[in-house]
Amino acid sequence: MQRYLRYFDWLSFIIILMLCSVGLTFVFSATYTFACPFSIFFKKQLFGVITGLLIYFIFCLVDYRILARDGYFAYYATLIFLVYTLIKGHIGMGAQRWINLYLFKFQPSELIKLFLPAFFSYYFITESHTKNYKSLNLFIKLVITILITALLILKQPDLGTAIVILLSSIIMLWIIGIGKKFFTYSIIFISLTAPITWKFLKPYQRKRIEVFLGGGEKTKERYQIEQSKIAVGSGGFLGKGLLKGTQNILRFLPESRTDFIFSVICEEWGFLGAFFLLILYLILFIRNFYLIQTLHNSYAKLLATGLLIHIVISTIINLAMVIGLVPIVGIPLPLVSYGITNIWITLASLGWINGIYIRRHT
Repeated sequence: MQRYLRYFDWLSFIIILMLCSVGLTFVFSATYTFACPFSIFFKKQLFGVITGLLIYFIFCLVDYRILARDGYFAYYATLIFLVYTLIKGHIGMGAQRWINLYLFKFQPSELIKLFLPAFFSYYFITESHTKNYKSLNLFIKLVITILITALLILKQPDLGTAIVILLSSIIMLWIIGIGKKFFTYSIIFISLTAPITWKFLKPYQRKRIEVFLGGGEKTKERYQIEQSKIAVGSGGFLGKGLLKGTQNILRFLPESRTDFIFSVICEEWGFLGAFFLLILYLILFIRNFYLIQTLHNSYAKLLATGLLIHIVISTIINLAMVIGLVPIVGIPLPLVSYGITNIWITLASLGWINGIYIRRHT
């Protein structure tokens, strides 16, 4: 127990608690009404944070090597859940992404973010003993499995999660040394097939790209991003104050408790509050990347990087999305946006990483 307390990353844990507190504050603000101050969404988010912290400590305490081995097989089980979701999944807002567990709706695609690093690292450590480290054959199973996963998620449709999975996979492939030829051929292939890919996109996904490029009307297709920019800009330096944001309280801003919660933060806490939030994320990511570099075990380093990178990618895309720097793809802000499954997976990933640090000398 002394070793756990000694090597436990207290700084990251404190930052995580602060981010979760900000999330709870603004889920409360985004769902507040005079008749019902503490909405069902706030209560669910509070439940998600409390149980998520329990999950965090469970992943801290269990040996990361056992988790990686089990996570490798759990990845394949999750693929079955993804197929089930396409057949019998709960439909909401035009997408079929959830399995209804009555008390809450569970999103299986979120599990992929957690188990993908385990799949990569466990496969790599076992297969590299029997195959040439630089052999392309070593990566074929990885690439095919990733493409199948991305297609199943796109079919829901969930472009945002598919992007996170693909980007995380590309970074991990680069880390384990797949070679420049793979990336060169991939870029050429993507470029040549772009017109075909465009035809397979859903109409609303095409519209989002058109809006990003400047198309659409302000009162129709551009409404969401325009309201988000108004909320961000109207906060000024200090913000309007908690529960005083007009875009938020008057419900001009769609999805204010989920994908666009950063816009609510900017409106009510202003530039100073948004800057404070960005600093928290920056400290969390720099701290973890620094600790990853101190790991001597390449297997542990790859696993920890994979667990962290999906959180970093989601954060960057969400923040860029709400201010119009990238198309709207429906990615929540980790630890802050409403969503029980997302907060569980994020806290499980961070707890797993902390568990790796605790055992870095074993």
